[in-house]
Amino acid sequence: MAILISFDIDGTLEVGDPPGVLTLDMMRSAQDKGCWIGSCSDRTLSGQRDLWEHHDIRVDFVAAKPMLREIMSRFKADGYYHIGDREDLDKRYALDAGFEFLWPHEAILMPWFLSDDNPERP
Repeated sequence: MAILISFDIDGTLEVGDPPGVLTLDMMRSAQDKGCWIGSCSDRTLSGQRDLWEHHDIRVDFVAAKPMLREIMSRFKADGYYHIGDREDLDKRYALDAGFEFLWPHEAILMPWFLSDDNPERP
């Protein structure tokens, strides 16, 4: 089953400002399990690309939040998820684009992030 996961950065990922609960290793785990991953943030596209390059993570896309619908049209997936920390932006844009929305504390329990060594914990 093909899954696409869009990550907000600030307040969601450990490298955000402020830091969030999702780690870069969790992103790598999702990618290793075959998920398409990328960021959809208020940060500039070049700033997002620089962040991923700095952390040696190959993402499938970077986008501004209003571009989620365009991202969906570029990838044929069985599930589309956006993970973010803001009701007024992340959740609204995700739902408007047809994505499922997850708060970071909900996302941490998704199977894409669970360790193969311990399926109950990331």
